[in-house]
Amino acid sequence: MISTAAALVVPMVRSAGSYRSPRADEVPGTLQTPTGPLTPLDRDFVKRVRLAGLWEIPAGRMALAKGGSTEVRTAGQHLVDGHTELDRATLDTARTLGLEVPDQPSAQQQAWLKQLNDAQGADFDRQFANILRGAHGQVFAVVAQVRASTQNSTVRDLATMANSTVLDHMTVLEDTRLVKFGDLTGPPAATSSPASAPVPAPAGTQR
Repeated sequence: MISTAAALVVPMVRSAGSYRSPRADEVPGTLQTPTGPLTPLDRDFVKRVRLAGLWEIPAGRMALAKGGSTEVRTAGQHLVDGHTELDRATLDTARTLGLEVPDQPSAQQQAWLKQLNDAQGADFDRQFANILRGAHGQVFAVVAQVRASTQNSTVRDLATMANSTVLDHMTVLEDTRLVKFGDLTGPPAATSSPASAPVPAPAGTQR
């Protein structure tokens, strides 16, 4: 019986070890930097955070100008303040790591801004709350993945900051009481390169 038990335990121990996350130096495309290895996921994350600020700051300003309730205007102020500070940290991170980052929103983000710009009154409030909450829910999963996996201290600091910022924005958007939770899409599937998989459009957007 002892020999049988040992035979069962050894494969289990070896199997458990096979599920470890790969080291950064095992990921193709990893670069070595003074603050640690920089994976494709790390680089993509920095670009995503930069893109978020490029469209969410203008969206927040629209909410301040057009919001029909105190809650919507408060959410807009949080977006402007949070992403202004986060964008500054993102640009510092990009300079430190020698990364190029976008200087304008993506085509999808520009379409969301146009959609919000065209909306008025209660329709604006509803679209603002749902588009922005859906977008934050998507990026929140990516932030968590990077924060848990990165071995680069500069990226980790940015992910920690982004985590707090995105959570705050999700909360104030939910405080508008306009978010339709049943229409929100789930987080994107885990991937070593988020850019390789399309991100579903948040609820309330037009296809």
